[in-house]
Amino acid sequence: MKLLQITKTDFVGRSRVRAAAAALAWTSGAAALAIGVSAPAHAQVSGASLRGTVKAEGGVSQVTAINVDTGFTRTSTVDADGGYQFASLPVGNYRLELTTPNGVRRTDEFKLNVAQNAVLDFDFSQPDIAEGAGDAIIITGSRIRSMQGGEVGRNISQRLIEQLPQTNRNFMSFADLAPGVQFVTNESDQTSLRGGAQGANSVNIFIDGIGQKDYVLKGGVTGQDSTQGNPFPQLAIGEYRVISSNYKAEFDQVSSVAITAVTKSGTNEFHGEAFFDFANQDLRDRLPSENFPRRIPKIKTRDMQFGGALGGPIIKDVLHFFGTYEGKRIIRARDVIPGLDLAPSYFPTEYQQYFGPQNETFNENLYFGKLNFTPTSRDLFEFSVKYRDETGEQFNTGINAYSTRGLAKVEEWRGLARWEHTADTWVNDLKVAYEDVSWSPRPVTFGNAFRFNATVPNTPPLTGTRRGDILVTGAGRNFQDKGQKGWQVSDDFTYTGFEGHTFKVGVKAKWITLNTNTQNGVNPIFTYNVNYNPGGGTFNDDIPYRMEFAAPVGSGDPNIVSDNFQLGIYAQDDWEITDRLTLNLGLRWDYERTPAYLDYVHDPAIAEFVAGRASYTAPNGTVTPPYMNLANANFDIDDFISTGKERKAFTGAWQPRIGFSYAFDADKRFVLFGGYGRSYDRTQFDFIQQELAQGLFANRTFNFNNPGDALNVCAPSATCIAWNPAYLTPEGRAALIAGLPVGAGRELRFINNDLKVPYSDQFSLGVRGNFNLLELEVGYSYVQSKDGFAYILGNRRPDGSFFPPSGNPDSPFGFGPAPFGSIILGTNGIETKANTAYFKLTKRYTQASPWSVDATYTFTDAEENRQLGEVFALDFPSIDDYPWITATGTRKHRFVIAATGDIPMGITLAGKFQIASPKYLAAFIHTAGTPPQRTIVSTKTAGNGDLWGYRQMDLSATKYVPIKFLSEEARLRFRIDIINLFNDYNFASFNATTGKRNPTAYNMEGPPRTIKLSAGFSF
Repeated sequence: MKLLQITKTDFVGRSRVRAAAAALAWTSGAAALAIGVSAPAHAQVSGASLRGTVKAEGGVSQVTAINVDTGFTRTSTVDADGGYQFASLPVGNYRLELTTPNGVRRTDEFKLNVAQNAVLDFDFSQPDIAEGAGDAIIITGSRIRSMQGGEVGRNISQRLIEQLPQTNRNFMSFADLAPGVQFVTNESDQTSLRGGAQGANSVNIFIDGIGQKDYVLKGGVTGQDSTQGNPFPQLAIGEYRVISSNYKAEFDQVSSVAITAVTKSGTNEFHGEAFFDFANQDLRDRLPSENFPRRIPKIKTRDMQFGGALGGPIIKDVLHFFGTYEGKRIIRARDVIPGLDLAPSYFPTEYQQYFGPQNETFNENLYFGKLNFTPTSRDLFEFSVKYRDETGEQFNTGINAYSTRGLAKVEEWRGLARWEHTADTWVNDLKVAYEDVSWSPRPVTFGNAFRFNATVPNTPPLTGTRRGDILVTGAGRNFQDKGQKGWQVSDDFTYTGFEGHTFKVGVKAKWITLNTNTQNGVNPIFTYNVNYNPGGGTFNDDIPYRMEFAAPVGSGDPNIVSDNFQLGIYAQDDWEITDRLTLNLGLRWDYERTPAYLDYVHDPAIAEFVAGRASYTAPNGTVTPPYMNLANANFDIDDFISTGKERKAFTGAWQPRIGFSYAFDADKRFVLFGGYGRSYDRTQFDFIQQELAQGLFANRTFNFNNPGDALNVCAPSATCIAWNPAYLTPEGRAALIAGLPVGAGRELRFINNDLKVPYSDQFSLGVRGNFNLLELEVGYSYVQSKDGFAYILGNRRPDGSFFPPSGNPDSPFGFGPAPFGSIILGTNGIETKANTAYFKLTKRYTQASPWSVDATYTFTDAEENRQLGEVFALDFPSIDDYPWITATGTRKHRFVIAATGDIPMGITLAGKFQIASPKYLAAFIHTAGTPPQRTIVSTKTAGNGDLWGYRQMDLSATKYVPIKFLSEEARLRFRIDIINLFNDYNFASFNATTGKRNPTAYNMEGPPRTIKLSAGFSF
């Protein structure tokens, strides 16, 4: 598609000489417009904006923007200085009509992208061309001014989504083309999005302006916690923008990566498509576990994805529809491996059968439908609905045997109604949204689970021993039902009546019900020290040293519900001070009330007992003296005890966001940009509800005092008892807790009464260069996140200390407030720091130059005070005691490049290459002595080579076959994807102490070399 071309006008009586000169001027202007219009400049969450000046002899009375696909029309009056502005336009293909005394001039099509603010100037007032030039409209100058400010990010076009190779049809899989962004596929084929040193829970995705934030779980967006599924059907995504730092004030509930995407809409022509993708074990290379330690037949795998879309007019130029469906039917191979780098031969024969590849199934159905209604030239209505349904198996690879797998279940409904009204100097955008999301995994089997723990010699050159879990068998334990449901009303008002300013203010209110039901311990787990063999055996699987299970506390309902209220307000001014300098000034404030946390009341008898002020009298009459171990602790337990009056909702979430851009030259080819912003996120409800959950359906832990087991010693108490085989039965466990005080063995959770909301501070500075179809960007960003949520251990020894005075640096788990188990405290304190330098190159695709390149190199120097994803921090007295270590979820060097190109015979080639340096892992070093020492070190993994830790090359070739006997645009599509062309083994399991790969672990991030065959039809 040409962005601009000569079009017929009502000009007459012009000389051929002037026509030739004018055509040359038009060509120059068109090239500049092609550069500018396609350059993204973020203006708002989902739409686009367009403004500029128009000069003509006699003046221009109005400028009209027309969407050539839908007939959507907006008109802007022109002020005395020739300025026009469209504050909000749906993404799509447009032409402009300029009304002058000589008639109406038209431009040809150009495209407005998601989150773009295009500035387009026209000047045809020069005397030598005022009379016109043949049939041409002359643009002697065009200017596109970037409004990105300090924002760091990248646009992902529809062409990239359609052409780049991929395995899972997750539209987010191209987000890693943005600086500092990782799209991670783990060894279980579960995907997540990360930015800098922060985890997936800090991201947010905005689809058609509505955030998809998960308030309960840690996946960042709803439905993405531990799943192979996709958050949205890829066929429904038109394009999206990835912002890795320094977004504007419109963005909320995010502290790392923000993605803003727009969905497709129907047009004035009927268009549709269908596809089918297929791969199986015959189309892939051998898995490492199928080659080592011995060659075995390929295990069955299957990757089948299919779907279709249809859109078109109901009433031309007025009412359009669009609908799509995508499905997955997946069979994956999963590897079970021993822990501690052990060989399967370490285990007795009956356990060796658990190791090796196994199958896991997964099914997903995604539906999306949308209506667009434009009854007048000033009003736009949109209505859309999405439904997501996932079922299948969920198998945590590693030491977990196949029997421990669970049944996955995700169901999600989302609906959106939107009304946008446009006036001469303002636009109002009203949205009403609804969501209903549930995530409810279940065990495949019910019964007992068995965990085996061993102590083995360290790997040379290290000396001493190491201890860890080596196998889990029996039943699974993932039994949960969690979700969110509610309504959102938001309104965004944009005013353009002041010259040089675009003011935008907005408010969002949300009534959202959060629910959790966690019964993970319904299947008990027994832990065995395999080295403990009083009878002279070599592998103890008879006498466990610990038993963990969950049971109701009294008659409490384990289902926890919290009717939350959220409020967010913001103001934003994009101020064009001069034609070279633009400031983006924004301020945001967010508030959330979580009654389950704010109004919670601890049991006064338990609170006074733990605080050391009173004895505890159990319902059965058992009296326990006060727990005095906290008298000299390094914290005040009263800061965590709630009577229902101490807690207030956090009101300090003020978020200034400031950006600037300055053009060095009149043509705006070189731009200096920078910015600062603070962004508040949310604390996942799954963390803070555990305080209440432990009083309803509590985890119970009982240790067994086995004579001769020096590694697992406990003082006799209600929770340190002798082993009895009867505990393997439900009746035996019921009899045990019936004879003890209510709640015996259960953990006690207390959360800080002054709990804060996690946030990040973001700085950026860089230079952008624009060279016709080529864009270059060099930049630096610094992101520091603070107040991440963590659970720490509240137990203390009798003198209030955490570590013993001598010996091993053991945490005081055996010194809890019996008859209860441990005290677990929820608080803030997890932090990350990420210094990022990057280089970004973009070569845009056009019909005249039918190839594209998008490349990004990122260097990240990141630190964290707690290993990525570790919410429980039970190894030191407080979060402040954790040392800063190299971030374990971030690779220092990362290079990603994607390219597409059209070649003869109707074939499009595309490729994506990623290479990254090895990652780091954290390891504890324990030093016995007086006093004992416990430290944490970061170890660089060996990766897959000395210089790189991850490498993958993907290619695709698509052949289009026109079938014009049906229609001019009808065609068949045949495609082949080669994923992981070089068959790189990107191993995922490494020893945290030595950095070397676990020699018996063959799990990988991503697949082996795989060929995926696809066919499709479109019209």
